[in-house]
Amino acid sequence: KNYLFKMLKKTLLLFFILLSLKGFNQQKSNKSTAQELTLESAVLSYYNGLYPRTLSNLKWTSNNTISFRNDSILFFQKPTSTLAKSKYNTSSLNSIDSNISKIPYFNSISKDQLTYFKGNKFTTIDVNSKSFSVIELAKNAQNNQVSPNKKQIAYTIENNLYLAKGEDSIIPITKIKNPNIVSGQAIHRYEFGISKGIFWSPNSKCIAFYQKDETNVAEYPLLDINSTPGKLNAIKYPMAGQKSEEPQIGIYNTNTQQLIYLTIGDDYFDNYLTNVTWGPNSNFLYVAQLNRDQNHMQLVKYDANNGNQISVLFEEKNDKWVEPEHELFFIPGIENQFLWLSERDGFMNLFLYSTDGKLIKQVTANSWVTTKILGYHQKSQTVYFSGTGKDPKNMHAFGVSIAENGNTFPITNGNGIHNCKLSPNGEYLLDVVYSFNKEPTVNCISIKKNTTNQIFLGKNPLKNFNIASTELINIKASDGTSLEGRIIKPAKMDKNKKYPVLVYVYGGPHAQMINNGWLAGASLWMHWMAQQGYIVFTLDNRGSSNRGFAFESIIHRNLGTVEIEDQLAGINYLKQQTYVDTNRFAVHGWSYGGFMTSSLMLRTPGVFNCGVAGGPVTDWKWYEIMYGERYMDRPEQNKAGYKKSSLLSYANQLEGKLLLIHGTSDDVVVMQHNLALVQKCISEGIQLDFFPYPMHPHNVRGKDRVHLMRQVLNYVMDNNK
Repeated sequence: KNYLFKMLKKTLLLFFILLSLKGFNQQKSNKSTAQELTLESAVLSYYNGLYPRTLSNLKWTSNNTISFRNDSILFFQKPTSTLAKSKYNTSSLNSIDSNISKIPYFNSISKDQLTYFKGNKFTTIDVNSKSFSVIELAKNAQNNQVSPNKKQIAYTIENNLYLAKGEDSIIPITKIKNPNIVSGQAIHRYEFGISKGIFWSPNSKCIAFYQKDETNVAEYPLLDINSTPGKLNAIKYPMAGQKSEEPQIGIYNTNTQQLIYLTIGDDYFDNYLTNVTWGPNSNFLYVAQLNRDQNHMQLVKYDANNGNQISVLFEEKNDKWVEPEHELFFIPGIENQFLWLSERDGFMNLFLYSTDGKLIKQVTANSWVTTKILGYHQKSQTVYFSGTGKDPKNMHAFGVSIAENGNTFPITNGNGIHNCKLSPNGEYLLDVVYSFNKEPTVNCISIKKNTTNQIFLGKNPLKNFNIASTELINIKASDGTSLEGRIIKPAKMDKNKKYPVLVYVYGGPHAQMINNGWLAGASLWMHWMAQQGYIVFTLDNRGSSNRGFAFESIIHRNLGTVEIEDQLAGINYLKQQTYVDTNRFAVHGWSYGGFMTSSLMLRTPGVFNCGVAGGPVTDWKWYEIMYGERYMDRPEQNKAGYKKSSLLSYANQLEGKLLLIHGTSDDVVVMQHNLALVQKCISEGIQLDFFPYPMHPHNVRGKDRVHLMRQVLNYVMDNNK
């Protein structure tokens, strides 16, 4: 018995050893088969399938079902269902409209109709009669806006506004021959939350539209090299302190064909007109009017039938700036009450007003940022909205009752970026979640029942790749303010090795680099760089978004000063880490990040061995009025601030290597910025490098972006020594 027992023990021991070796070899084999990122696949990650995908064309239908599509099937799903059911496929839709070769991206979906664009044709499919109708626009139509009843479309051709309905595809609304007057397009260079220039009334009878007169705006020359000889492409570009566009708002009645303009007043030439909102009964138009100095806003109510001003509902003032960015949200079922988003108390919160301008109550008083209103549930009188919550790296959905003085309550939970859509009946919430270490998920939340139904779980496209590790940190600014940072390290760190650092920086308003979303907000090329033996570091300094007005507005009149101070706090943190080579720091950024990169190289000489600045602002007097004057005031009002922030003042302080990059057709940060700094360095006898991207605008996109990032990262690796 003892002999048999000993033999059994030996046999079992040998079995477990062999099993362990098999597991080890399998693990080793799995690691050896893991793919290495190439720079090209990292830069073009979305197009190469390395960005996590979620459901396509995901939306609520009018009857509170969820719809989404793939290339051949349109799915409909009840909020409580666990499996999606196909409603239409390519064949069934093709039997109605023979032009359909694959499931289109739908403009709208209801139980009775489907609408979609294909080229310049807008098609409406009647589900019940299985027939379709088409509104064909002019071939060169742009800025298409479909009416709420889906029977008319307003659009632009060049600088004029047109209407299409039924068989009439080209009905001119404006007939202005002056090329300096532009109708139906976004104005104020897309600042103040402006994204379009055409606004349909709820009853589909009237069109409000922006119009701008750019007669007094200076032209800026851009060179087109794609012809022989090259030719001039002149754009209107209002620089800080100069003449701006003159804004106006027109209203066109599609029934009477009457065109009127709002009586804005004698001083409107220097004003900004923003947040255009129709009242629910289509009789009134509401406009947030902002003065040139952007420190005084008036919300004005107009009669949409004659354009006359009815009243100024209320005003907001601030010593630094007021920046209205959100349309009014009218309470469904209550025509005379609306919600207004304002950061007058330091954070973006909700305020309830009556249409005569009376403040009924402050609905939320959160010490974190509200980003947008999602919708309203009439029975419970609850408004739902998105916001960061206490952790600014997240984005969540919340609710609050406007009937009671209740507190904000969360709907979503868990770290991540929750992109949410409320159902038309206000009872369900579609929650598309991205987090930096999990697959994307689509959930449907029953708000009343407090239950969650997962309808989609995405795949991690990087599962089989060697990916760097990510660490989120928190450091303190000089005044004790909490700053969020991100460190990307090589996947396999050698504890005996010290690693060089690349600081990737943006640092400007309206941007947040660090979040709890996919890859913690990082670009995939940063992981490639880490795998080359680099630490890639990013910090959201004061001045960046989603932290409240005090955090952002501290930069007022002195762009580049506090931001540099905070970035250096990040450098000091890194120098305390045992794995960092404290003699090898590089920096790279684009746009405001290009300004920051150049500022760090020139104003803090010796900290960085090299830098690559893309599309940088080098002197704020050459930047656009709307953005530049908000943060710096006009040049004549802030001479000291403009001089201090101008990089030309520090050209002779450059130490190390600096590469400047610019798209030659940049219409956002015009090339004058870079060329002026190059010229100044030449006059100072300072050597630096410059690389243009011919005919590219502010960002280098497409396959050329691979060339750009190879240029940037090779420059860093060659010179950060």
